[in-house]
Amino acid sequence: MSNILEVNGLTTQFETKNGPLTVVDDVHFSLKKGEVLGIVGESGCGKSVTSLSILQLLDKHGKVSSGEVLYKNTNLVSKTEKEMRKIRGKEISMIFQDPMTSLNPVLTIGTQIGEVIEKHEKIKGTQVKQKVVELLNLVGIPRANEIFHEYPHRLSGGMKQRVMIAMAIACKPTMLIADEPTTALDVTIQAQILDLLRSLKEDLEMSILLITHDLGVVAEMCDRVVVMYAGQVVETTDTRTLLRNPRHPYTVGLIQSTPHQSKGERRLKSIVGQVPTPDEYSPGCRFVDRCPQAMDICRSTVPPLLEIEGQTACRCWLYERKEEVI
Repeated sequence: MSNILEVNGLTTQFETKNGPLTVVDDVHFSLKKGEVLGIVGESGCGKSVTSLSILQLLDKHGKVSSGEVLYKNTNLVSKTEKEMRKIRGKEISMIFQDPMTSLNPVLTIGTQIGEVIEKHEKIKGTQVKQKVVELLNLVGIPRANEIFHEYPHRLSGGMKQRVMIAMAIACKPTMLIADEPTTALDVTIQAQILDLLRSLKEDLEMSILLITHDLGVVAEMCDRVVVMYAGQVVETTDTRTLLRNPRHPYTVGLIQSTPHQSKGERRLKSIVGQVPTPDEYSPGCRFVDRCPQAMDICRSTVPPLLEIEGQTACRCWLYERKEEVI
């Protein structure tokens, strides 16, 4: 499979009164056609900022300071706002976090989905309504003709998320960014939303960039995984390898802190401390203060992201030392 998206050296900064802060630091990954790629990490690791950087949706204080985002071999970073508006929603769509607050409360469901269609498809009137109703039916919303005229506050969380998905796929994009698509939903509705995304991916032949902190979602949905910590990629590999043989101590900690079914009882472990803010980053490895295997070199020198086996890459001096011994 060829790559539909390549992110090379993406660095994003935000201006503060104390100067620029680097929130996403030299991030590299690729997304293949028809693939689901997961980006995993705790809150504050830079996952959402990475996705917003791809679509150039940063606020006025944020900017991509270096790197490139190649979509079909075209660098999105160099695009003007006018050019990006033709791509957003048409070729690359995004499902934003928290369906409870993502919809405009004073516009009907039909108006909000229809606006996307009118913008990119250049159709109006009854044709728009017909397509919106078809989309609502496609994402499993009952009484689609009635829901077309409803306001968001009349819908449950799961229904709102389905509306967000309908809006995102309205123009049959080739790539979908799903930012925590099951946040704030109960377990049953989460499963329904994931099933919906899986079926839409197959039907529309989309590539999906799935941002989540839930390794259960990763195991169910993703072909490959990128693990982020404090704005950096610390590990990347296929999903099966990550779950069976995690390499970076942070990835190990994430898996050990995740409940799972097993024959014997297993005590959950926690990762001590919390993700540092950008102004608290260590001059060496950013995970050093939470890592049970930290060494002296970890505190002084930033480890590179190196391929250590097959398609697995890891940012850790632990494996670099092992390679040197061998």
